Amino acid sequence: MDTRQRSVVKAVVWNLLGLVTMTLVGLVATGSVALGGTLALVNTALGFTLYLVYERVWAGIRWGRHV
Repeated sequence: MDTRQRSVVKAVVWNLLGLVTMTLVGLVATGSVALGGTLALVNTALGFTLYLVYERVWAGIRWGRHV
């Protein structure tokens, strides 16, 4: 089982990648760095929170593990 610290580090790294990607997508879609960046930040904050919850829920599920 992952520790909480490992789950947080994984979420941070994943969301940094997503932030860069969404900033570029937002820039292309809107033509505005500010608007594209804002969209990316909102997406990253939501994604980070949901990913942490998702990881912690699955950490508590024993199904599919060979212990």
